[in-house]
Amino acid sequence: MKKMLIVFILSLVLITSIQTTIVSSVGPTQDSEELRLEDMLMLTPYIQNDLRNYYYPKIVKDFSPIVAPWDIEVIGTKRVNGFRGFQLQITFEIEPTDGGQWIPIGKDRMTYEISPGPEVKLINHTHLKTYKYPPE
Repeated sequence: MKKMLIVFILSLVLITSIQTTIVSSVGPTQDSEELRLEDMLMLTPYIQNDLRNYYYPKIVKDFSPIVAPWDIEVIGTKRVNGFRGFQLQITFEIEPTDGGQWIPIGKDRMTYEISPGPEVKLINHTHLKTYKYPPE
């Protein structure tokens, strides 16, 4: 009886592990927003640099704008070269701040193209608004 119980438990464990392996090895078969976001890089340093070049000193002369991750909204993503291709585009709406008091100084829409390497290229930057910065 003990042997039969041990054989049953071992066979149950073996079947469960085989099913888990089969299920986990099956990858996605179509593209999704979540999958594109997983395949993209963190772009905050690139966004920060491009906004700094745009805002300082043309719009703001006293400081360089700062971008906080919570002020970046993903508007859309797409794969340029088809399913599971790694040439990607992502569009953000961003509100850079002064970095000290976290006061928004403007609003921008930026589209980046990311390709293997990794190579990150700003392909479109539209300045939507300039906010009036309060005097000290």
